[in-house]
Amino acid sequence: MVAAVGSWLDARARGGKWYVRIDDLDAPRVAPGSIRSILSTLEGFGLEWDGEVAYQSDQFDAYRAALVDLTQRGLTFDCACSRKDLGGAQVYPGTCRDASGVLPRSVRFRSPGGIVSWSDGGLGPVEADASAEVGDFLLRNAHGIYSYHLANVVDDIRMGITDVVRGADLAPFTPAHLQLQEVLGGMRIHYHHLPLALDADGHKLSKQTLAPPVEGARAPEVLSEVFHHLGLKRVEKGDVPAMLRAALQLWTCGGAR
Repeated sequence: MVAAVGSWLDARARGGKWYVRIDDLDAPRVAPGSIRSILSTLEGFGLEWDGEVAYQSDQFDAYRAALVDLTQRGLTFDCACSRKDLGGAQVYPGTCRDASGVLPRSVRFRSPGGIVSWSDGGLGPVEADASAEVGDFLLRNAHGIYSYHLANVVDDIRMGITDVVRGADLAPFTPAHLQLQEVLGGMRIHYHHLPLALDADGHKLSKQTLAPPVEGARAPEVLSEVFHHLGLKRVEKGDVPAMLRAALQLWTCGGAR
């Protein structure tokens, strides 16, 4: 809800459009009814989106075309490494980068490295060493599933996205996305990374940490917590539309910047 509300406020404050995109690249992992639940929750919190909901499972041809283009330009390489081979390494060590005759399991982006910088709406000016932060990242894994990096950048370009507002846990991957945007001919996107909602042990609230689901019946209480987390502490608890209007006024006036 922090990511949803923060991105909704930012889009509305800028007079832009707010799009909902469903990451359903890995079909077996999409729980039955989960997508409908997400959309119903957004509706229950008064977060109306623009246009049709975009499903990444409908865009495999676009991802395939982008991958073919990158490969033909020498910007990818086949990788034979398994997770066991990588031993939990956070950044790919370059094992197959210049190897020949490998039995391909996955496809990786041949990162040019260097320092990548951007002005972040939440983090301020950021500089990152692309080799150290993301290295030669995955474009398609051993199961033939297109990566979050490739799919989202292709979709951003296809949909004409200008601003992305998301959780701070994705900030380290921004160099990968900026590199892909450049080589695929997309315009440079403005990123705004929001502070994560954490549990008492400092872990991100998620299904993996068994965080309780958001309930529409508690929308005013949940929104109040979200606004406080985003720095909008002057929003009084009331009906949902009134709370959103008050939060939008504060966001527009720089109350969360």
